[in-house]
Amino acid sequence: MSPKDYVVAEYYIESNLPLLKAGIEIAKEESIGTWTKVYTLTESAKRLAGKVFKVDEEVRKVWVAFPVELFDIEYGGVSNILSIVAGNLFGLSKLENVRLLDIHIPEKICKKFPGPRFGIENIRKLIGTNREKRPHIGTIIKPKVGLNPDETAKVAYEVAIGGIDFIKDDETLVNQKFCPLEERVSKVMEALDKAREETGRQVLYAVNVSASTPYTLIELVDQALENGANMLMIDAVVTGIPMLQMLAEDPMINVPIHVHRAMHAAFTRNKRHGIRMVVLAKLIRLAGGDQLHVGTAGIGKMEADVRETLDARDALLKDINGIRKTFPVASGGLHPGLIPSLLKVFGVDAVFQFGGGCHGHPDGPRAGALAIRQAIEACMRGISLKEYAETHPELRKALETWSS
Repeated sequence: MSPKDYVVAEYYIESNLPLLKAGIEIAKEESIGTWTKVYTLTESAKRLAGKVFKVDEEVRKVWVAFPVELFDIEYGGVSNILSIVAGNLFGLSKLENVRLLDIHIPEKICKKFPGPRFGIENIRKLIGTNREKRPHIGTIIKPKVGLNPDETAKVAYEVAIGGIDFIKDDETLVNQKFCPLEERVSKVMEALDKAREETGRQVLYAVNVSASTPYTLIELVDQALENGANMLMIDAVVTGIPMLQMLAEDPMINVPIHVHRAMHAAFTRNKRHGIRMVVLAKLIRLAGGDQLHVGTAGIGKMEADVRETLDARDALLKDINGIRKTFPVASGGLHPGLIPSLLKVFGVDAVFQFGGGCHGHPDGPRAGALAIRQAIEACMRGISLKEYAETHPELRKALETWSS
């Protein structure tokens, strides 16, 4: 069996059936799809059957190989991949728990996907860190909702002056009446242009265009781009990964795409049932995500398994048939005092994103952004935060506020 001819899915299974038999149930259901003998099963159909080729009883894992010919990538794409490797199997009564642990996709399928248009290196060129190679620092406009366009733009200006590289909408803000997208983008980009004139630095603003249909998605994208947006954001789990791919393949969209993952934990968090984040990370990279949230490895407020976070990160950074690398994003309960730990886990090819850890600074968002930037500077120079804070009051106040 040649790996280049199969998509290989790795599963954890709990069942009263012998493990091999349980794996065969998955292989049958997700390929030829019949629980009993049928008289329409031709020889050509049999060749499309999934095959269990490895079983590990100790850790209750099985590996199932699905022939490449089983997949319709041209029209079905990610939807078809997921319907096969993560479809009806979760509802099989003979299996008490099933978790899709990983997926290995051969080159002949990978090359049919666009991958990120920008990726890490081209985003670095936009920001100006292609030589410096430090982590990027980002913020989410806070509060999540409630600010009007003028207030949003003011916050964006303050953090841009403070030294932030990247600003994003929160996932619940799209085009509500209190902060309509068109006006919000226009005023934020005007504020960022002003900040650029004063600092010489480019700041990216990821506008949330997550919409209910392809038509409304494109409508929001058009509004954003017409008003100067230099980055888009899509919530790829709730909208569907194919909506991301649609944006990535559109030749008229020439800005990076930041991918949020709201709702992922509904099926990634349970260690016995569901889908690991590494699977989503691989598919989102193939579909064209330039940046993707992967978790914080237990640093911050969000639940996280270190190994699971690092596997998702690695899926974005490893070489895959020449496809550009996706920027891993760590976000959730972070503050400047955590930057040494974040660097130790993620390295420099990452975006560290701060919400309350920026806007909750006692002296305001600008000081919060300065404190974050100062913490990065200290780490990159090999200076302890405590020592650097002695001559940098914004960092000192941040450490006093959050590091107790």
